[in-house]
Amino acid sequence: MQQQDIDIEALKKDENFLANLKQIEDEMYSQKSINKGYMLLGTKMAIGATEDEINDIFTFIVNTAFDVLAENLTQHKGFSITDPEELATARAIYEHGIQRYSENDKKGAKEIFLVLHHTIEDDDLKDAMMIHACAVMAGHSFDDFIEKLVDTSSIDESSPTAFFIQTFVQPNDILLTMFAKQVQEGKKELEVLEKSKD
Repeated sequence: MQQQDIDIEALKKDENFLANLKQIEDEMYSQKSINKGYMLLGTKMAIGATEDEINDIFTFIVNTAFDVLAENLTQHKGFSITDPEELATARAIYEHGIQRYSENDKKGAKEIFLVLHHTIEDDDLKDAMMIHACAVMAGHSFDDFIEKLVDTSSIDESSPTAFFIQTFVQPNDILLTMFAKQVQEGKKELEVLEKSKD
């Protein structure tokens, strides 16, 4: 099957396409939908929108995600990876954590990964977030983390959670054992969230 090329310039002038984009943008804001924000962001990037347009959408996504996170923590609610909106929210928080890590803000990155470990309702992703946090606590730079711990060849691009790094050069249980000291440190930091549930 041959893939058809998309005429980006024609799309930019297509009234139906532009009306659909406007509708998605309106719904993104009115519903405070991070999932629709990502849909809009991907499309705007594909058609070569201005940097300001991209930044406005990305700012909306990140700010809204952290608002939802604050509310969820107060209500002791997690993120279900089967709910597209909750998955998009966790993704936005995760991507912000990765950005912090890549910018060498290890304290901020560690806190984000620990909070995701606490709030994501999926055991494999919970473990992956703890591995992220442990790598930060163990002093790994972002580049070391990617080059020495992550197995990029095993990423399942068709998975709805593909944007989370969750494949490593060792099985999760072995990495968590190797990082036992950091796991205990992370769990100690999460005690305040665990205690607030009672």
